[in-house]
Amino acid sequence: MEQKNKSILLFEALGIVNCIFKKQTKMKKLLFFAMIASSLFACQSETKPAFDLANAKKEIEAANDAIGEIISKGDSVGMAAAYSTDGSVMFSNMPSIKGKDQLTTVWGSYIRAGLSKIDLTTLEVWGDENYITEEGLFEIKTKDDVQIDKGKYIVLWKKEDGKWKLHRDLSNSDLPLATK
Repeated sequence: MEQKNKSILLFEALGIVNCIFKKQTKMKKLLFFAMIASSLFACQSETKPAFDLANAKKEIEAANDAIGEIISKGDSVGMAAAYSTDGSVMFSNMPSIKGKDQLTTVWGSYIRAGLSKIDLTTLEVWGDENYITEEGLFEIKTKDDVQIDKGKYIVLWKKEDGKWKLHRDLSNSDLPLATK
């Protein structure tokens, strides 16, 4: 019954339009239909492409490779730049480090202490187009390829200016605590 009522309304509307057009010129009819067609196109909403987590994982892995390069160059300023505007590190046995100056200082101290190579292995990522959480493994070595540390990490990545930046960087060692 409801479908029949919709059909009747449609035919009535077409009948009214037809009556109007009997009194109009061809140019006015063409203009009227052009306006209707453009209105229909204007009402369609743009669809945003679906978020591609597999591609985001590749971007995160590429960012991790870039971090490895930055560390191998001994660039503490470059490491601080890998973090979001309000990014922070939360490493074991120390308070959280936040802000570009403090991040530069902490990474500079690690580099001066012998850190010259970091291997990051992404195990899993999940998230959306704004934030990605990464779970992974790390191994830190000296320039002589001596292992300093190895362990696991969780990083919350934040999309900033079209690039993935470290936002919250947490890690802990798999090695036993050194005893005196």
